Amino acid sequence: MLSKSDVFYDRYERKAELQHQTHYCPGCGHGIAHKLLAEAIHDLGAKDSTIFVSPVGCSVFAYYYFDVGNVQAAHGRTPAVATALKRSCPGSLVIGYQGDGDLAAIGTAEILHAANRGEAISIFFVNNAIYGMTGGQMAPTTLVGQTSTTTPWGRRPANEGYPIHVAELLATLEAPAYIERVSLHDGKNIMKARKAIRKALDIQRAGAGFTFVEILSPCPTIWKMTPVEAQRWVEEKLLPVFPLGILRDRRPAIAADGGPPRKPMAEVLGLTRDAAGAIPASGAGAAVQPVTVKVAGFGGQGVLLLGQMLAEIGLREGMEVSWLPSYGPEMRSGSAHCHVCIAGERIGSPLISNPDVLIAMNELSLRKFAPHVRAGGLILYNQDALPAGFDAAAARVVCVPASRIADDLGAARAANAVLLGALQAETATFGAEVALSVLVAAIRNPSLHELNRKAFQAGRSFAAERTAAA
Repeated sequence: MLSKSDVFYDRYERKAELQHQTHYCPGCGHGIAHKLLAEAIHDLGAKDSTIFVSPVGCSVFAYYYFDVGNVQAAHGRTPAVATALKRSCPGSLVIGYQGDGDLAAIGTAEILHAANRGEAISIFFVNNAIYGMTGGQMAPTTLVGQTSTTTPWGRRPANEGYPIHVAELLATLEAPAYIERVSLHDGKNIMKARKAIRKALDIQRAGAGFTFVEILSPCPTIWKMTPVEAQRWVEEKLLPVFPLGILRDRRPAIAADGGPPRKPMAEVLGLTRDAAGAIPASGAGAAVQPVTVKVAGFGGQGVLLLGQMLAEIGLREGMEVSWLPSYGPEMRSGSAHCHVCIAGERIGSPLISNPDVLIAMNELSLRKFAPHVRAGGLILYNQDALPAGFDAAAARVVCVPASRIADDLGAARAANAVLLGALQAETATFGAEVALSVLVAAIRNPSLHELNRKAFQAGRSFAAERTAAA
């Protein structure tokens, strides 16, 4: 193909002045690998059904180039993210694109277990035997004797171990359907790489299981070579250590239990779509309004669960939602908070700096996060009164003794349900009935359903009485 694939954007907007160029260095293999992937997606007619997962590393900016669905994953976590995407969007073509540092070091566990589960995803592993983006540290695939910024004397097996052969390692597993190693060091091998990439995607589309293509790629800048020297180095140095070829090409038998569940999100939530494919609002209460919420407190107070319930309320009403948790290593009593965004359009970032609403379940969270609530926003504080010396003039503060109310009902752990009810009454950003249905679904122990229903209604009543008395 001589023309630019329609799978790429017309303009690459990362660089304002050079919107026809990628950020890759001259002679880098990533550009070739991108082109081969774009051609394969085009050939399969899968542009509109492809989800590309790019992690940290030189491949991080793939979303600037591929005009498909894009998700940015944390370092090494691409197979885990791709697993979730494939299971929730089983009709999509899910592609993971990782470098050697990302996949073979930080993400070793993720790639190993995704392959062992036989997830129906395709992982393309660009191996240039070095950490490229971060300045040339030794990677797990760095050759014995190869110098890097962390092995200036050359890699020594006695100190740094041997290069890891990821393709061979995965080929020892039962579940993978297709594993091949290819190279980009000359035209003939580039065509073989094109064929392997297309085959991996074909197998995924046929639902035959996990596919993996390792791509040996030049990195002239970090290797301190010219592009021609780098191509020659791949052939003369990398290939003897990482021989090319197919290591697995078989279709594993599907387990009798049908394998892992793969259902669209709407089906998991028991939602139906209208003729246009949209999820209609439940009609059970007031339509959900866009809102950003930060919930904060101690571990064990139901902080994260309250955030999950808010996000699911938005999901059930057909809104775009995000939920981003943050918590310490302690199981109980450590600091915990989460960001919830419910929006009428796609969400650019799940991180919320200035929420519309803060639900502070303890004094520490109130003092820490209240100054960041937007002017005119709402703070729900889990106490009878504000602590001495506290001032949040820019926001409206409502004290709701949620823990005490829940304790009076029978269990202090239902305080989050009290606050959910108070939030519904104070803001009317979502309906009471849909909130109750989510609350019941979130509480797995049926013996606690009635308690949480009462707690939710108690929160609503408290807020309503407070408003009436004002």
